[in-house]
Amino acid sequence: MKLHQIEGYIQSIYLVEYSEKLLLLDGCCRADIETIKTFITEELQRPFSDLKLIVVTHMHPDHAGAAHVLRKKTGCKIATANVSGHWYTGVDGLLMHFTDMALTRWVAKRKNKPAKKLWYSSKLKPDIKINDGEVLPGFAEWQVIYTQGHTDRDISLLHQPSQLIYVADLMVEVKGRLIPPFPIFYPNRYKSSLTKINNLQPKSILLAHGGEVQLSDDDYQHLLSKAPDLPLTHWRSIKTKLRKTFT
Repeated sequence: MKLHQIEGYIQSIYLVEYSEKLLLLDGCCRADIETIKTFITEELQRPFSDLKLIVVTHMHPDHAGAAHVLRKKTGCKIATANVSGHWYTGVDGLLMHFTDMALTRWVAKRKNKPAKKLWYSSKLKPDIKINDGEVLPGFAEWQVIYTQGHTDRDISLLHQPSQLIYVADLMVEVKGRLIPPFPIFYPNRYKSSLTKINNLQPKSILLAHGGEVQLSDDDYQHLLSKAPDLPLTHWRSIKTKLRKTFT
């Protein structure tokens, strides 16, 4: 197994290489499609169709945005958590979907990235739904660990032989410190997820935003101390700012 870390539009892309197949640990941004294709066909000198499986850890633009198009181009399968329903549902879901894409554009601008197409379907159509503790089909070294809190369907991926784990947005690195992500819709689940990862004692952690890190006891306690007790969401943040403005 070879793990390749590629600079994505606003996040790190993790591509796992085996002699006969490739695994993408997350669904990336819509803007990352050509980057992924170029890396596979030019850097690795392999057919694009060697990409066999994409895992979508949750539905945010930098984790699900490229999945459907990549499946169409390569014939790969899409796997995700076995959670019922769609993340973006109803009018609120539609507004949140557009808000999340706007936030992605904002992050890209701060990173001095050019404006690119980001639109993707708010409704994922996976080929495979995986339960907590199960392994990825065709990639039995990789175990799915449910780490909900950021949303209701977040998953992490543990490479069991090396004890390396990809945790997507469970934590992010800012100014050299690990902190909780924004938003956190389910604070109790989030704290439980942190404890689950800490109890696993992985040798190394891969972040979507921050690269490869090790989780020390101090990092774990800092994350718990910064984790909210109430949901920290788009709408609550807006309401708080409006309240401060008009009071």
